[in-house]
Amino acid sequence: MRREAADERSGLRTPLIYEIVRKRGDEEMERPAVSLWWSGVAAGLSISFSLLAQSILELHLPDAPWRTLVSSLGYAVGFLMVVLGRQQLFTETTITAVLPVMAAFKTTNLVRMGRMWAIVWIANTAGTLFAALFCSFTPVITPELRDAMLEVSGQLMRNGWLDMFFKAVSAGFLIAAMVWLIPSAESAQFWVITLMTYLIAAGGFAHIVAGSVEAFLLLANGQLGFGSMVLHFTVPALLGSIVGGTALFALLSYAQVMKEI
Repeated sequence: MRREAADERSGLRTPLIYEIVRKRGDEEMERPAVSLWWSGVAAGLSISFSLLAQSILELHLPDAPWRTLVSSLGYAVGFLMVVLGRQQLFTETTITAVLPVMAAFKTTNLVRMGRMWAIVWIANTAGTLFAALFCSFTPVITPELRDAMLEVSGQLMRNGWLDMFFKAVSAGFLIAAMVWLIPSAESAQFWVITLMTYLIAAGGFAHIVAGSVEAFLLLANGQLGFGSMVLHFTVPALLGSIVGGTALFALLSYAQVMKEI
């Protein structure tokens, strides 16, 4: 009885968490391309509510030093919709799709991972582009709110190439950590998602998908050129997300259990 009670209170062991995340990655990589595509598009649309919620708070809060700390809470809204709705988000796949490759490093697994990454990232981008165009060219939001969204978006794009890359590394690591924590969070998943994504916004880090909404919004409103968006946001943010989620968190997660599985 004592041993069973101790096991219950100790939570999930690290190898079990690894196996849960790895199994999820295997299952997702086996999904049909059309399922991955529409789930990725849905995630791109849902993530746009992070910028919307953050901007609503920015618009209505007083101009005070603590305003960003409070408005950053809105950033979690889109991620809650995506993660709890089990939609496909590229930055989650930087750990879920990589752990099966680490477990069995072979060409077929590398191809499966590349297929999933390509489909999900392009689908996420399509969803964020539609959301940005919808907010720019329809009366769905007020001009004042659109201006607030542009102001929030502009803050991210003031980063240089290296700044954007390293801030994306941090965001990629935090999202991978979120995925790792969720299996043992149980009823606290809401708070895990909120905390990790709040840190991304409050820290001014660069998330490749949520940031795409901001970049496309600036592009649609003539405040950012296409070439500048690709070179100074998309490339460094994409590379940083992969490094943060894969080269750092996923490899470290595998290393700590590789002798126990």
